Amino acid sequence: MIKKFLQKINYCFAMPYLFLADVIAIIHLGYVIYVILGFILIVVGLILKWKWIRNLPFRITHLLAIVGVACEALLGVNCPLTILEFKLRYVTPNLSEENVSFIGAIVGSLLYYNAPGCLFTIIYATFAILVVITFIISPPTRKGH
Repeated sequence: MIKKFLQKINYCFAMPYLFLADVIAIIHLGYVIYVILGFILIVVGLILKWKWIRNLPFRITHLLAIVGVACEALLGVNCPLTILEFKLRYVTPNLSEENVSFIGAIVGSLLYYNAPGCLFTIIYATFAILVVITFIISPPTRKGH
């Protein structure tokens, strides 16, 4: 009975950290969506000759986002968002997967896959190369040019 009581106290102490972990996970998912959806829109925009896909801030932030991920993977550096989320989610050693919120579980299932690290490195580097190619094929322009 005392053990259950201490577990509940431990969980109550960790709740703000779990909430922050969920916020970081959602930001992380948004980052991934930005990179993937941005690439899809750029390719479709090339085909349909959309002018807005040449928007300089959009294209530079998109390029930097995927190049940053590819560099992390090539250097063997863990993603800072993943590190921060996990540090917040498992702030106390007694928390388990059953203490992960519904949102945390859903976002986690979309973000994290069990595969060899080299596979992710290849995917990220290839994706970054494809983004660079679109940057060359359809370079961004400043307003008024």
